[in-house]
Order: sequence, then C-alpha cells, then structure tokens
Amino acid sequence: MNTSRVPENQHDLSPNPSPSPRPRPRWRKSSHSVGEGQCVEVAAWGGLVRLRESDDPDAVLGAAPAVWAAFVRGVKAGLYDA
Repeated sequence: MNTSRVPENQHDLSPNPSPSPRPRPRWRKSSHSVGEGQCVEVAAWGGLVRLRESDDPDAVLGAAPAVWAAFVRGVKAGLYDA
C-alpha cells in the first residue's frame, strides 16, 4: 500500500512549512515612565500579567491577575512609598 501523499498545492512541497506567525503580547508603557528606555511595560498574555523593562525586553516577569491587582491596589494606597 502506497501511503505517500500527493500535495494539493505547491506550498505542501516545502519540507518545513513556516507556521502562522504567533500572536504577540500587546505591551503598554506605564504612564509614569518618561523618555526613552527605563520604562516599565505591562501586557496580559497567556493567563498572566507580564512585566518587562523596555531596555531589557527579553527579561519578562509574570504574575497571576489577582496578584497583580493586589499589587496595583497597594501602590495606589501608598504601601510601597519610600
């Protein structure tokens, strides 16, 4: 029995067809960040809230939405003021 597949179109002949581009997080810069670089960015992605610093975009932290919400409430209440 011949199990070889006949391609329906020329793109099926590629040994490693490139997958569809993966969606990417939509990063938002903090309104308290000024200038270029040294900005905190946040994105909701994969069930987590992601944080990164704009000058090191490959270093990303993740937090559960409830943890992030508690942190934001604490910031607004002044719990972390120095």
